[in-house]
Amino acid sequence: MSVYYASSPVIRTRSVTPMTGDCYRSIPMISHGSVTGRFKKEMDMGHAKTYYNPARNALYARFSHGDWDMSNNSNYHMSDRERSYAERLRSDAWRAVKETDHRTRNRQADVTKRLTERVCDINFWKSELNKEARAMENEIENLKEHKRILEKAYHDTKNPLHIAEECLLHREKRQGIDMVHDEVEKTLVKEVGIIKMCQDRMKKYLQRAHVQLKMDRSALHEMEKDAKDKHHAEHLDDRMQQMRNTSMGIGYYPGIESTDNTISVPQSWIKFTQNNILRSQKERAASERLRGEIDACLRQCANDMWSIFNNVNNNFNTRIRESTDARNKLQAHLNRTMQEIFDMEKNIELLRKAIHDKEAPMKVSQTRLEERTRRMHVELCNDPVMRTLQREVSEIRDSVRYLKDKLRQSEISMARLMKTKSTLEHDISVKENSIAIDSKACMGMRKGFPMDPKVGPIFNMPLAVI
Repeated sequence: MSVYYASSPVIRTRSVTPMTGDCYRSIPMISHGSVTGRFKKEMDMGHAKTYYNPARNALYARFSHGDWDMSNNSNYHMSDRERSYAERLRSDAWRAVKETDHRTRNRQADVTKRLTERVCDINFWKSELNKEARAMENEIENLKEHKRILEKAYHDTKNPLHIAEECLLHREKRQGIDMVHDEVEKTLVKEVGIIKMCQDRMKKYLQRAHVQLKMDRSALHEMEKDAKDKHHAEHLDDRMQQMRNTSMGIGYYPGIESTDNTISVPQSWIKFTQNNILRSQKERAASERLRGEIDACLRQCANDMWSIFNNVNNNFNTRIRESTDARNKLQAHLNRTMQEIFDMEKNIELLRKAIHDKEAPMKVSQTRLEERTRRMHVELCNDPVMRTLQREVSEIRDSVRYLKDKLRQSEISMARLMKTKSTLEHDISVKENSIAIDSKACMGMRKGFPMDPKVGPIFNMPLAVI
């Protein structure tokens, strides 16, 4: 880096003053007191004393020849001395002119050189600022694109969350024994928790992206301001570097060299620009890290949501198969129960008919016994016929009692079969309701949602631009 305001050595050289009229006019007048005093003293030494002539009543001077020679010699010596002094003075003046002219030219050339170096320095740092500013502008655009995609992904998570919550609400409409805390409900609750956790993570990264964009824009603003100031300074110094003694617009500005309105030195000037560039690079690196974290967040959320989405769907399908199998088994049992009820009704009718059929034999037997009581005297014999009729009546009575007991048991069984039928029909209706909720209400929504890792909206990952 160039060092400004360094003085260059000045070497005095002897010169010969040309005898020209312009040079004589440039020689300063002699006003030294010792010279003029000496000159007056020497002139006074050549004057004769005055005498008063009373005859003429007037003052008049009288000089001797020696006084006259002394006066001439004094004038000669004075002329030699003054000419010698004047010649030395002209020689010194000419050397001063040459030296000051050489020093002025050297100083002006040195200032021009330093202005050129300054313009180069300004141009270098301005180009560094512009390059970093372009990189920061690209980074801001990339971060804005990531933020936009993150906002869209956050918005796209609302539909899966709504579907999961709706599935939970629909499954609250299940009835009876089907109100179980099964794997479907557990995974649905887990799905809701995962989606809300993903939303919280996305919201946190959205806030960080918003703050980072502010920091990036602030760093970019400082660099643009610094680059603008350097562009103005470069234009001004370049114009000053091209300025010559014959340029237009030059003029006197008395006291300007005493005015110091600077607020920095070369070291602090460079440090200021370096700090702006370092700040931009730091913010740009933080922005790139944030974009990487946003990518990772989106991919992690997408994988988690896709995994739990498939898990819930698989559990739904498993639960639907289980409910369908249970319903089919219940339906088979109901069919067998209905057949048994039909058979039991026939059995009851058969028992009732059998009981009714025992009435005629009972009447016959009892009538025979009653009629045989009308026999006379010794004919009232307890003969085998009598004993057989009595056994017949007793047997018929036991048969009727046994048939009535079977009829009563059959009617009780019939009632239990009817209750079992009602229970099976109710359980089948409960299973039908659960199957309708899981297969139509829930899976109907979930199958219609485009949750595909290749086409799903949350899986549209941005590409980082380096």
